[in-house]
Amino acid sequence: MRLGLCAALLVSCAHAGGGEGPDREAVARELDDFHDAAARADEERYFAHFAPGGVFLGTDATERWDVAAFRAYAHPYFAKGKAWSFRAARRFIAVRGEVAWFEEDLETQNLGPARGSGVLVRSGPRWLIEQYVLSIPIPNQRFKEVRELLTSPSRASP
Repeated sequence: MRLGLCAALLVSCAHAGGGEGPDREAVARELDDFHDAAARADEERYFAHFAPGGVFLGTDATERWDVAAFRAYAHPYFAKGKAWSFRAARRFIAVRGEVAWFEEDLETQNLGPARGSGVLVRSGPRWLIEQYVLSIPIPNQRFKEVRELLTSPSRASP
């Protein structure tokens, strides 16, 4: 399944477009609901957006979680009734058959400007997240500073 998904993505990338129509709108609704569930600390609804083998890649290099591990990490936040609040300010979605991929610029309360990207697959009438990647874009003119921080000997190892 994963090999087929990768092959489909590689072939599709050569023809990436906006993915007009109902599939694109359905993917956008899934992503909006995914973010809304986090903002409302609705743990069940949030994690129902992931495919069974889905992964979440966080902003730290050590953050590659399968759904169970991510849920264990996130549960205390949801249990307190305060998870996180992301809103897509701009989003691009491409759909090819049973696979969709996206990128979105996010407005966040805690991270500042952030970016989400990933892949969804159709599962019956729904689109489920196979991979969600959260990142913090670094302006090119600030990259040298960030690189120095990341490679500094005083930086604690993960």
